[in-house]
Parts: sequence; structure tokens; C-alpha cells
Amino acid sequence: MTHAELGRLAPTLIGLVVLCGVTVVVLTVARVPQRWGPTLAIVRATAQLAVIGFVLTGVITSFGWVALALLVMLGVAIATSTGRLGWSRRHLGVVAAAILGGAGVAVLTVFASGALDPTPRYLLAVGGIVVGNAMAITTLTARRFLASVDEQWDQVEGWLALGARPIESTRTLARAAVHTALVPSVDQTRTTGLVTLPGAFVGAVFGGLSPVEAGRFQVVVLAAILAAGSVASVLVVRLLGAVEQRPVPR
Repeated sequence: MTHAELGRLAPTLIGLVVLCGVTVVVLTVARVPQRWGPTLAIVRATAQLAVIGFVLTGVITSFGWVALALLVMLGVAIATSTGRLGWSRRHLGVVAAAILGGAGVAVLTVFASGALDPTPRYLLAVGGIVVGNAMAITTLTARRFLASVDEQWDQVEGWLALGARPIESTRTLARAAVHTALVPSVDQTRTTGLVTLPGAFVGAVFGGLSPVEAGRFQVVVLAAILAAGSVASVLVVRLLGAVEQRPVPR
């Protein structure tokens, strides 16, 4: 760590403590459950970024190490999303299929089409971003779908009583869940450059790319996120859709 980096460490810690304090106070006043959750997430992220920053120094130029890093990312993403739904072999299989399917289609398309050069650096960057977003969209879709089925169980049960197949009885709820889960990603994409400057774009510019090349990279990443999210979201409701018993709310 350089002298300049050490000099910025104290102000950074102060900023983090104040921001986390604001988060805890606001959630406490509002009596929100698990009010320490966001702060613990920041502590965990700080530790993980410190480790990954050190590891990536040697990883970023090797396809083998990048592949291993992506496998670890996939494993953590699948475990995290499954935990949000409730651990079971069925949920594990559904989540794994959704995240792997979505991320796989998007990443393969990006590099097979020549949109980005298949270098270890790009593979790690795009793969990590796409896997993370596929995980988030999978979780949002599945939780929204299961909650909707629980809330409207009378309607689902009515369709089943009329002879509809389980997958048909939840089709409307599944479509709504997919739409809802994709809204944040769609809105972020629509407002890119107007409301937000995405991290991939800013990082590419700071890394030395021209604004034009950074913009090209960011657009490819955004398209990959939406493709991965769409595939993952549709897969997860398709695999969860054949509901015969009322789901347990999470």
C-alpha cells in the first residue's frame, strides 16, 4: 500500500462509519427488522474486497485462474439465492439452473459474437457483473412469485379445481413476477448517463479507456445483464411454476 493510499484510509473509515450509522439509526427509528443487516453486509464486503483485490493481482492475466474465480462466484451466487428461498434440494437445483442458464447465455453471446475480446480481463469483469445481476434477479423473481402464489392461493386453487395443470394455474403470477424483477435493471439501463454513471463505465475510463470505448463496454455489459436476467427470471418461474401446495412465505 502506497503512502497516498494510507493517507486516504482514515477518511474512508470515518465516511463508512458515518454512513453505516445513518443506516442503522434510520432503520431503528422505523423499527425495520434486521436493522444491522446492511452494516454487516458492508463489513463483509470490505473484507472480501480486500482479499479479492490482493488475489486478482495474479489472477487477471490467467484464463485458468479466471475460470476458477468465476466458479467460486457462481457457487456463492447460487448459495446466496438459495438461502433467500429456503434451503432444499429443489430450490438449489432451480436456482443453479436459472443463474447458470442466464449467465451462460449472456457471457457466451458477448464473446462468441466478438462484441468484446475474449481476454482474461474482460472475461472476469463481464462474468462477475453478469453472475451478480443474474443472482439478484433470480432471487427477486422467485420471492415475488412465491409470495404472489401464497397471497392469491384461492385463485390458484380455483384453477386447479377446474382442471388446469399446476403450471397453468400460476402462469399469470409468473409473468408478473418476471416483469417486476426486471424493473430495476430496465430502469437503470434506461437512465444510464442521465441518472447514473455505471461502475463499469467509470472504472473503464479510470483504467485508461477512451470514453467511447468505455461506453461501448458499458452498453455490452448492460445488454448482457438484461439478457442474463431475462433468461434466469423466466427459467426460475418455469421451474417453480408447477405449484401443487401452498408455498411457505419467506
